[in-house]
Amino acid sequence: MLTLRDLNRATLARQHLLERHKGDVADVVRRLAGLQAQEPRPPYLGVWTRLEGFERDDLHAALHARTLVRATMWRATLHLVTAADFAAFRALLQPVLAAAARRFEGIDFDAVVAAADRLLAGRPYTFNELRPRLQEEFPDAYDRALGYAVRMLTPLIMVPAEDRWSFPREPAFGLPGMELDPAPRPETLVERYLAAFGPATPADVQTWSGLGGLRPVMAAMDLERLAGPAGRELYDLPDAPRPGGDVPAPIRFLPDFDTLILGHADRTRVLADEHKGLVSTKNLRIKAVYLVDGFAAGTWQIKRSGKRARLLVSPFASTPLGLLEEEGLRLLAFAEPDAASFSLEVADGV
Repeated sequence: MLTLRDLNRATLARQHLLERHKGDVADVVRRLAGLQAQEPRPPYLGVWTRLEGFERDDLHAALHARTLVRATMWRATLHLVTAADFAAFRALLQPVLAAAARRFEGIDFDAVVAAADRLLAGRPYTFNELRPRLQEEFPDAYDRALGYAVRMLTPLIMVPAEDRWSFPREPAFGLPGMELDPAPRPETLVERYLAAFGPATPADVQTWSGLGGLRPVMAAMDLERLAGPAGRELYDLPDAPRPGGDVPAPIRFLPDFDTLILGHADRTRVLADEHKGLVSTKNLRIKAVYLVDGFAAGTWQIKRSGKRARLLVSPFASTPLGLLEEEGLRLLAFAEPDAASFSLEVADGV
């Protein structure tokens, strides 16, 4: 039987949060099955905390080479994924994305997609540029609904720029210029998920991916079945790493919307139930957290004033501030390389 700490360490090992991965940026993104990328900066910080020797230019170059892409993927949200995974899995997600688009009524979706494909074949567009052009052809439709339908139904990738985190506030979207696998296997997706997120239930995989109907898929696969905390049945890959709950776990900083926090239906393997409300906000934002002994122990923010960069931490569990400062100052040096001074501060009232 796996204890909660066993489950925590198995997950951290596969997320490269016990030891940083030694390899290139595309390799670690593939191993993680992607990183949530609602905003441009968090994926950079998520890779930094998992990849040894990572430099900002490594990810910037991979995006411009289209080895990595930022696109709508899991849970119908923006993710940083390898181009190969975009091609392999985008068609598998189409039913989920189509269902999201069809919450708007009175739209001829096939016609809208055809019009968007025709426009985007000429050049990439921002959605502020694309929506009015679509509304010229569909004057009775709500312009935001048109844009959302295109975002969900048309495979698109964001076009990187020369901005600090590779994308401007209003990025352009373009056609991917690659052939998509027309018949991806859900079994392959399950295998990739377990390799990245540890022993899990079908509900965990469905929560992360947005796909339904995975329970019979997993039941038919040649997977190891384990007893988890509270007797829950967990599925895992045979011979996958499970280092044990007594393995030390270092301080790690996870950015906003980190894939680890969002990767399971039951988040207690890394985030205690009593702390969920301190991490998830009413407007669905997931705050940046830091891990102590493998579990979320507080939230953090970077504050910049002139040449001064501060890491403001808000502990909600026991926190060794000396060790936190050591890793935190390294994080600041990466995130704010042009700052002249760096410091860690504990939020007032904590």
